[in-house]
Amino acid sequence: MADSGIRPERSSIRPISASGVWKVFGRRVADAMQMARDNVDQSTILAESGCVVAVKDASFEVNRGEVFVVMGLSGSGKSTLIRCLSRLIDATAGTVLIDGRDVGEMSDDELRDLRRHTISMVFQNYGLFPHRRVIDNVAFGLEVRGEEKEERYQTATKMIELVGLDGWADKYPEQLSGGMKQRVGLARALAVDPEILLFDEPFSALDPLIRRDMQDELLGLQERLHCTMVFITHDFSEALKIGDRIAIMRSGAIVQVGTPEEIVAHPADDYVRDFTLDVPRHKVLSVGAVMAPAESVDWAGVHPEGEPVAVSASLEGVLPRLLTEGEPVVVVDDKGGRCGVLEPAVVSRYLWPG
Repeated sequence: MADSGIRPERSSIRPISASGVWKVFGRRVADAMQMARDNVDQSTILAESGCVVAVKDASFEVNRGEVFVVMGLSGSGKSTLIRCLSRLIDATAGTVLIDGRDVGEMSDDELRDLRRHTISMVFQNYGLFPHRRVIDNVAFGLEVRGEEKEERYQTATKMIELVGLDGWADKYPEQLSGGMKQRVGLARALAVDPEILLFDEPFSALDPLIRRDMQDELLGLQERLHCTMVFITHDFSEALKIGDRIAIMRSGAIVQVGTPEEIVAHPADDYVRDFTLDVPRHKVLSVGAVMAPAESVDWAGVHPEGEPVAVSASLEGVLPRLLTEGEPVVVVDDKGGRCGVLEPAVVSRYLWPG
């Protein structure tokens, strides 16, 4: 990555921390919050208080350099939540810390500095200036920051190349496809060299093939940049593909946070379980997620044939062997020690629940 101008590691990044965050739209805020705490449904809260509880007592942390996906259906509160992180919307209650600083307590100048130097956001609707060329759109944040034209054009050119738009710098947004416009939006966000990238359903309006390409592009960039990313989506398959961890929201509340594997293997409730029904589980789960741990195995009765498999291996690779042979498979840790057994009947229950 030496030729990109982007640092491969960001030692200054701190986890994003949200604690007890609420966002209530309306006047009778206290009444609405109390009803929400009492688990009154949203339609009743709206009818009785005139308020909408968009985010309900949300708490989570985003680790350094991870892609943290917030996933939920329309109206679940995910877009409102991400706007509270950068204070595009003021939270009604709770605390958001970025790099250890309380966003809610920042002055206007501090907030502007945060948005110019620490956080960049990529929106679904691109937000490009139609009268500006691609290079000027990409350089806009640097222009606002006050950088000289030559310097910002150099940076913008690197970012345009980074997102695969080399040769398009002098074009205007109307000359670009939807996927290309989204790449311009991504390049603009990267140009200010942010520590944190926020994405609000950036690919949801794209055609499926272009959307897949953009997902791959994002993952490729993340391998090189190691940014901290918060990504909003309503597509569970997209969440599984790009997320290191996923927070699932329902009616403003976070109902489960976990790795893709944890959520697929151990959904917190029926709401989460419904999302996992059509997931190709053998592609998501590892051997370790479905094995019987060593302490529960009667080793005297286990006589498997064939090579053992690593605990970190994908279940997809060993599945044909399990289905064909129908015999237990020994699982070993990274030092070669036995740590569990794959039982065909147990694996079947994970892959085809119910």
